[in-house]
Amino acid sequence: MSRPDVLIVGGGIGGLGAALALSRQGLAVRLLERATAFGEVGAGLQLAPNCTRILDDYGLLDEARSLGVVPDAMVMRDALDGAELTRLDLRDLERRYGYPYLVIHRSDLHALLLRACERAGVELITDAHVTTYENTRTTGTDKRTGTDKRTGTGTGTGARVTLASGETHEAGVVIAADGLHSTARRLLVDDEPVSSAYVAYRGTVPAELERVRSVDLGEVVVHVGPSCHFVHYGLRGGELLNQVAVFESPKALAGQEDWGTPDELDAAFARTCDFVRDGLPFMWRDKWWRMFDRDPVMTWVHGRIALLGDAAHPPLQYIAQGAIMAIEDGWVLGEHVARHRTAEGSVDWDAALAAYEAVRPEHCRRVVTTSRAWGELWHLDGTAREQRNVLLRARDTYDYAFVDWLYGPTALTPDEEPPMFTPIPLTSADAGAASAGPVSGGVRAT
Repeated sequence: MSRPDVLIVGGGIGGLGAALALSRQGLAVRLLERATAFGEVGAGLQLAPNCTRILDDYGLLDEARSLGVVPDAMVMRDALDGAELTRLDLRDLERRYGYPYLVIHRSDLHALLLRACERAGVELITDAHVTTYENTRTTGTDKRTGTDKRTGTGTGTGARVTLASGETHEAGVVIAADGLHSTARRLLVDDEPVSSAYVAYRGTVPAELERVRSVDLGEVVVHVGPSCHFVHYGLRGGELLNQVAVFESPKALAGQEDWGTPDELDAAFARTCDFVRDGLPFMWRDKWWRMFDRDPVMTWVHGRIALLGDAAHPPLQYIAQGAIMAIEDGWVLGEHVARHRTAEGSVDWDAALAAYEAVRPEHCRRVVTTSRAWGELWHLDGTAREQRNVLLRARDTYDYAFVDWLYGPTALTPDEEPPMFTPIPLTSADAGAASAGPVSGGVRAT
């Protein structure tokens, strides 16, 4: 096989998105997927305007709309009594940001990106388990960074990966989109995934069942409760109801290996309202997802090897930005390839990767840390729960102060990254008060 311009390791949503972004810049892209066939497991994904804006740039938004649902509202309820706490008007949100909030089946989004890569001429290879990464260098380069020891400029000629079979592949750059348990990440940091002790159960319910007929499929709803929450929304044009039940595992907290089991699921939601408990029989009981993230790292590039997606920034799912961040990573890298061409038209990879690393790690650090804090807020009990509820009920539906940093255009340079919100402590609320100042996702569990 001829040497491609780019090798991408990992055929998930992030890897396919990056392959598409780079092929659109006229580059020859080869993608290596470990599995014997392309595919995604799971159920629904929420795609906020910062993602649908990119899908529109790729010419894929109309197809994504046809496969998913554009809901009218996002609603937060208390899981114990079912009472509404706050909501976002998603139609008004689309007017504000210029692009819709879309929910779609994970496998449908993955298949959409796969078809786009096929049309773009991406070379797609399955059954390719990458075991090692290395930079290919000329003399005088630093062995860790792949840069010239004297000038700091890149002199490496590219990068190479080796498969479990012993086969090797080389390219001018390697993008490691190899997920939570990334092999490439070990080149940059010696860390491990961080367990949240929470576990997710998922399930979809056909629209003809009574469970779905009682639900407004125009709403994305999350019931937040003590050490648990329950999400539901429509998928595939309203053909399915997607449900996600998440809870903290006592077995995990006790250090047991076998945690997150179905018996814990039922016990975790015993105090919740009828609507939530009635949804539990529809969850898949033979598979569950333990929830991990990693501590943020600010270095993603090792010579001509760069991390992308969950390899760089696996988050907890509380602000629904995991797949979105991966798609943003690929788009940003593609844009910097376009900005960093030499006079002869070749890519200045050292400059493009430096620009990518200058902007993405800080944004993703914010998302990872905010996701952790938001999860703490969802799962409060006692007085803290009451304080949270008072503050959320007082929030104006059209207050976007706490999502502007997230849903606006994806930054290409550090100066384009918007400022974060100012958190509002729970202690500012009187649990017995009828109202409080408007707040949203910036309520802080302190």
